[in-house]
Amino acid sequence: MFMKRTPLLIALLLSGCGTLPQPFYGNPGPVAAKLAMPPAPVLMVPPPAGTHLADKTAGLYAHDLASELAAYDVPSVAGPIQKDNWHLQITAKSAGDMVTPVYDVIGPDGKSYGKQTGLPIPAQGWETGDPTALLNAAKADAPALSKLMTKINAEIQQSNPQSLENRTPRIFIGTVIGAPGDGDTSLPTDLARSLPSPNLELAKTAQEADFTVTGKVKTTPAPKGQVTVELDWVVRDRNNRIVGQVTQIHDLTPSDMSPYWGDVGTAAAQQAAGGIQSVVQNEILKKAKKTEAAKK
Repeated sequence: MFMKRTPLLIALLLSGCGTLPQPFYGNPGPVAAKLAMPPAPVLMVPPPAGTHLADKTAGLYAHDLASELAAYDVPSVAGPIQKDNWHLQITAKSAGDMVTPVYDVIGPDGKSYGKQTGLPIPAQGWETGDPTALLNAAKADAPALSKLMTKINAEIQQSNPQSLENRTPRIFIGTVIGAPGDGDTSLPTDLARSLPSPNLELAKTAQEADFTVTGKVKTTPAPKGQVTVELDWVVRDRNNRIVGQVTQIHDLTPSDMSPYWGDVGTAAAQQAAGGIQSVVQNEILKKAKKTEAAKK
């Protein structure tokens, strides 16, 4: 049975062949996972001071800019500078009837990691705090700022020996819920045996992991006394963003799962492991491509 769900899923071809009751044996189907963008450093956007903006309109501009940056996959929050967070220092230069915003990315250590000059905008709209003018300024400058943040993030990751670019990724196997019989405990154990590979290590805790995978089992009645079983394996990054999902669907008899999953669980875990490994490797590949693009 070939099941293709949403773009977020990795579809798997499920086969009932074999001498054992192992319907989850089969070959992975085409990858159709939509992976989240690699996380950039969290960026605080405080209301700019000394930019010819009143306090109220400065706060409005900070909110507009943070929202526009978030639309470009830069996690940004409008608000005051916080310890251990990155922040965007905003100043402005006046020349005739135009104002040009200037942005400085400041790290948690207080150092400047990169500057970006914005596009000039009419001084009247800026200084009077016209909402449309401020929003247009944020929209105009967000693309270049997002590229700057990507470049900064890439440079930091390359210089960090503990980054994913310089070591084998680690994954933590979380809980499985909803499985009949002993599935909630046996499926994670089976997956722990099948998931490790030369390109993926198991982490003992979620805090040590780059990725976490959790499982959810759904059962619905099927004809001829069988049960339709759906196993959803969700992979998240360390920021709890979903980067991919592996879904397995097949009809089983209740005795295949209760009281023990046994060989059926082993087969399900073996097949799921290949899909989960693909999710992780595709996420890392996408991150590497983004890093290379940031160098150019």
